[in-house]
Amino acid sequence: MTEIIESLADVSDRYDAVFCDLWGCLHDGIRAFPEAVEALRRFKSKGGRVVLLTNAPRPRADVARQLDRFGVPTDCWDTIATSGDSARVAMFDGVIGDKVWFMGQDYDLTFFEPPKIVSNPTPVTRVPLDQATGIACLGPFEPHAEPSVNRPEFLYAKQKGLKLLCANPDIVVDRGESREWCAGALAALYTEMGGESLYFGKPHPPVYTLARQRLSELGADIPDSRILCIGDGINTDIQGALGEDLDSLFITGGLAKEETRTDRQPEAAALDSFVAQARLTPTYAIGYLR
Repeated sequence: MTEIIESLADVSDRYDAVFCDLWGCLHDGIRAFPEAVEALRRFKSKGGRVVLLTNAPRPRADVARQLDRFGVPTDCWDTIATSGDSARVAMFDGVIGDKVWFMGQDYDLTFFEPPKIVSNPTPVTRVPLDQATGIACLGPFEPHAEPSVNRPEFLYAKQKGLKLLCANPDIVVDRGESREWCAGALAALYTEMGGESLYFGKPHPPVYTLARQRLSELGADIPDSRILCIGDGINTDIQGALGEDLDSLFITGGLAKEETRTDRQPEAAALDSFVAQARLTPTYAIGYLR
């Protein structure tokens, strides 16, 4: 049974670190959520460590700059682990070859800068699809277009046996009041069509390995039993936490706001129905991080 709590402070004494999602928890893609900022500040003030664990398909330095634009202050977090960094390591280790067809936006091109932790990176070149050995998918070319518009390219790629590296397993995200498709929707379509998709963000293990490494870099030797995962994605944040045997706090006012009938808090019966249908039970739930 998922326990509905009033604030992070209700359970924070049980944990020494949190892996906190960004979009839908700490900001809405436009501005920071003040109550969420204060909740993380209070956790840090008591000695807690905050790792921002995000399915953003870009390097952590880019995410830090984005957070600054959204008004998320640096004093509410310690470090960042991104699915983009996890996927970059794999790409420069050669998992999709050295000639890559890129799907995404121009601002995502920093993805092609080799990460420092790869000692002998594969020399990756961006090429047209007909010359590619693999696909680097950071997101759709048009975030509001149905993923199915990519069927012709995906059919060709599948016939060539290309692997698709998915740098963001999220299906959708809400930017303010507008819902946008993410790379995960494209990867799901490619898999459905018979192609092979490789995932590196939540709920998949590689990004949690990276998050633990980031935590260790802070000089913190914290056991899994003292780590709490916070997120609004039942099939990413919560499924990932369960897969890693970590406790979780489900933010119901994000992607599942309607399904859980969340105003300030979720409706208990609606929450129970939602998690039963998902077959994924968070440790705790709250309407919004505060």
